[in-house]
Amino acid sequence: MADQQDLNHTKWTFTLNTGGRMPAIGLGTWQSGPNQVREAVKAALKAGYRHIDTALAYENEHEVGLGIKDSGVPREQIWVTTKLDNSWHHKVEEGIKASLESLQLDYVDLYLMHWPCSVDPNDKKKQVKDWDFVKTWQEMQKLPASGRVRKIGVSNFNIPNLNRLLSGPGTTIIPAVNQIELHPNCPSPKLVEFNKSKGIHVTAYSCLGSTDSPLYKDETLLKLAESKGKTPQQCLLMWGLQRGTSVIPKSVTTSRVERNFELDGWDLTVEEMKLLDDLPDRFKVCKDGFLPAKVFSTEDCVED
Repeated sequence: MADQQDLNHTKWTFTLNTGGRMPAIGLGTWQSGPNQVREAVKAALKAGYRHIDTALAYENEHEVGLGIKDSGVPREQIWVTTKLDNSWHHKVEEGIKASLESLQLDYVDLYLMHWPCSVDPNDKKKQVKDWDFVKTWQEMQKLPASGRVRKIGVSNFNIPNLNRLLSGPGTTIIPAVNQIELHPNCPSPKLVEFNKSKGIHVTAYSCLGSTDSPLYKDETLLKLAESKGKTPQQCLLMWGLQRGTSVIPKSVTTSRVERNFELDGWDLTVEEMKLLDDLPDRFKVCKDGFLPAKVFSTEDCVED
């Protein structure tokens, strides 16, 4: 649940298990093209966003850093999340150094393990020998004390992998956040509730269903948006916020970046939330076929 329960959604924050307060709405930068991210980050921060999400794997951390500088918003007012890439699991220290150098920042607010799979950098079809994500987490746990990382968390972790991580003999820090794909066609309610039961906040990526999403042909969503006088994207973001998750919509178009942030002064009723909860179709934007090991189960999106 958000720290605030008013209609000023753009000011909402979520208090993490560390005590830190993360802005509820951020700008996602996955699949943003070259030379677009800098302007998108600048536009977002000027529009009022105070949360930017990136990753080493996105190959845009440098542009994100430039956009932050261009915005003129003081660093201490911005929440920055980045992620450790799969082929850097056994090189956590080098990974955070590379990200901070690209971002041109002294620290990040949140550092996530991008995937629960340790990939061999010399052969992406193989996993690192004698290594796994539990060992990666042990190395990540050293970072907050350095001051270069304020909080640590995970991404794309399902219940079995979370259980494995939490039960690891060297696990002393519970992840602050699990960033997972969430939208009405991939609601994963059991996974969301499991995270909450462990004190792990959930951030929703692909919260708009991604580009050319089947969601935008869904008559229920389209009718709801029309009746509210809002865009389908705004309704999807409100659905995510009211479920108690932070959201990181991606766009590189200034007008859409701004429109996605127009979430104050309204909400969805219980009945309207249920309309989106009950959408029957299921699909996953982000799949695990590129990894040498499966990290998703067949029920991750289809669970009741």
